[in-house]
Amino acid sequence: MAGRHRLLLENAQQLVLVCGRGEEYLRRDGAASLALLPGASLVVGLDGCIKAVGQADVIRNQFSGATFERIIDCSGKCVLPGLVDAHTHPVWAGDRVHEFAMKLAGASYMEIHQAGGGIHFTVEHTRKASEEELFNTFKHRLERMRRAGSTLVECKSGYGLNLETELKMLRVIERAKQSMDIGISSTYCGAHSVPKGKTATEATDDIINNHLPKLKELKLSGEIHVNNIDVFCEKGVFDLDSTRRILQAGKDIGLQINFHGDELHPMKSAELGAELGARAISHLEEVSDEGITAMARAKCAAVLLPTTAYMLRLKQPPARKMLDEGVIVALGSDFNPNAYCFSMPMVMHLACVNMKMSMNEALAAATINAAYALGKSDTHGSIETGKQGDLVIINSSRWEHLIYQFGGHEALIDYVIVKGKVIYQNERCGTMSSY
Repeated sequence: MAGRHRLLLENAQQLVLVCGRGEEYLRRDGAASLALLPGASLVVGLDGCIKAVGQADVIRNQFSGATFERIIDCSGKCVLPGLVDAHTHPVWAGDRVHEFAMKLAGASYMEIHQAGGGIHFTVEHTRKASEEELFNTFKHRLERMRRAGSTLVECKSGYGLNLETELKMLRVIERAKQSMDIGISSTYCGAHSVPKGKTATEATDDIINNHLPKLKELKLSGEIHVNNIDVFCEKGVFDLDSTRRILQAGKDIGLQINFHGDELHPMKSAELGAELGARAISHLEEVSDEGITAMARAKCAAVLLPTTAYMLRLKQPPARKMLDEGVIVALGSDFNPNAYCFSMPMVMHLACVNMKMSMNEALAAATINAAYALGKSDTHGSIETGKQGDLVIINSSRWEHLIYQFGGHEALIDYVIVKGKVIYQNERCGTMSSY
């Protein structure tokens, strides 16, 4: 196939497709057994999409007359889809390292929250920070996520709790969407906590009557494009009724429902999400059996966050029961001042060790299923013709090293690629042939 193309990856020891038949998500046996090609190559076109995937000799013959902007020899290496981080809070100011010491001394999440720490501490600092300051720290965090293999990241607001600061955060996210080589799914999370001086009902009314109409206006004018609506449905924060009202109002203006539920107390959040047609629910440490059944039936993804359960010493979400009952299980880092982790490979490792997921299930959860949780599995999450050329190349003959290895991934990841463009290259990988 003659013509010019952006990228050729040649002779990969393993090409981990994850999906091979255009699946929207993988569950049960599908998640346990991933599509994989040995001795394979792939081509990404000038439009950033994958044009061909197959055995190395077949691709070589098919593209014998073609030219490429870049060629990378992947002999002895593995190629995987770019990782998808389905839950992060990456826009904020103010350091909460002091709270880690409090947690280690035995203070609970809600005790710190009620003492003016936690979300409220970060809100105070984020309100004071300039948009430029927030953008610069956010950009640095995204760069660290990319180096660890993430090529699509869900990014929430939620440390403003007033319209002015929430919009400031969303503008920062929008700016990164437009200026950085990384996929972003943006989430309005103005109901992350009840602002000081307001009741939950007053905060709910403010969000529905003021925040959401403004978001709709800004979307129509093309200034800010928000993808998801989130609420922290929790005892002492937003109850089930307030959560229902906010999520439904968000859905009414075209936002996907993707919210925090059943984390610290059983709230019947999973049942509510299934009823409302939620795309995804995060946390679910305290989910009920009925909630699991409802989510499986509704094809509502469970975004599990191993770092949170680990950091807060919570009981683990029932990942095995969810997988066995047919829930679409995804993973997220929950990067925030309370769970300071940029690395989806470490998240997958924790999911395997602490939540009893297999390595295949963890990779499916951090690729195709995480993309599904963001409504993006038609373009992201697997290596298939027509999908976006987002890829990770690791310096190992077996892909499982990405999960087996705990930390130190800077020595394992050779390249991170978005739309066929190398956005991170390990310094030991010299310049590759381009013509």
